[in-house]
Amino acid sequence: MRYIVDIDKTICLTQNSNYYGSWAIREHIEAVNALYDEGHEIIYWTARGAVSGKDWRVLTEQQLEDWGCKYHELWMNKPHYDVWVDDKANWIFK
Repeated sequence: MRYIVDIDKTICLTQNSNYYGSWAIREHIEAVNALYDEGHEIIYWTARGAVSGKDWRVLTEQQLEDWGCKYHELWMNKPHYDVWVDDKANWIFK
């Protein structure tokens, strides 16, 4: 299966778009890493920079590495939104 996983407020806590000050939610990262280890495809998709236009890729890749995230791809340019409605939306964290 392919899992698309958000970053901020999903695998890390970020306040007011202060990405430099983000800190990992270890149990969420472990849950995603377990999916990776089971053979699932993991794609992180972030809206970092969607409003500001700033490219946050280098910092985001470094954070994913520092936090021990296992993944296949990092996608940027996720649209900024307030509510996402999708028939496939699920929450894997308990």
